[in-house]
Amino acid sequence: MPAGVSWSTYLRALAGSMLAMFAGAEVVHRYYRPDLSIPEIPPKPGELKTELLGLKERSSEIQTSQQ
Repeated sequence: MPAGVSWSTYLRALAGSMLAMFAGAEVVHRYYRPDLSIPEIPPKPGELKTELLGLKERSSEIQTSQQ
């Protein structure tokens, strides 16, 4: 094995790194909340607008609390 580690150590490190990768992807997916709907007509270049829904919700809460 590379770096002189045993198979069990190598497999544990591999499993731990994959688990961390999947958990990170899940966190990013939940934060950005992508729009997975497929439009009937594809948008023209420059028409597609994406928003950070979490940021939009927080900014509206801040604006309403300041008024």
